[in-house]
Amino acid sequence: MSDPGASTADGHAGNEVEDGPDSEPSWWHRSHPTFAGLVGFFTGVAYVIVIPGIYATLLGLLVSDSSARRLFPLVALVLVVPLAMLIPRKTRRFAQFMLLGVVSTAVVIGLTAALVVWVMVQIEG
Repeated sequence: MSDPGASTADGHAGNEVEDGPDSEPSWWHRSHPTFAGLVGFFTGVAYVIVIPGIYATLLGLLVSDSSARRLFPLVALVLVVPLAMLIPRKTRRFAQFMLLGVVSTAVVIGLTAALVVWVMVQIEG
């Protein structure tokens, strides 16, 4: 049996307990190959759902309904953020998966809406 507090080859304790705010993230957050992909994808999924909702809510509270309808297409400008993140090498992998999450969520929502409309037309037909 090994000692749970024994140091590993990289000098860290085997139990990976982080003590303070300035301690390094665990190995999984630093170098695991799927971390950026998973976080990026699910950030993209949330991004495409949450940001337009917040934007529409703020427009509804701050301006009239006609102005809100006119200004809502400007929410497409938020796509500049993941596109700009593609430029620096450090954020490129995260941004690629974030865009994948944004696009796949938009496709799923669009196909679901089209299928529902088609079924409703066929039933009422």
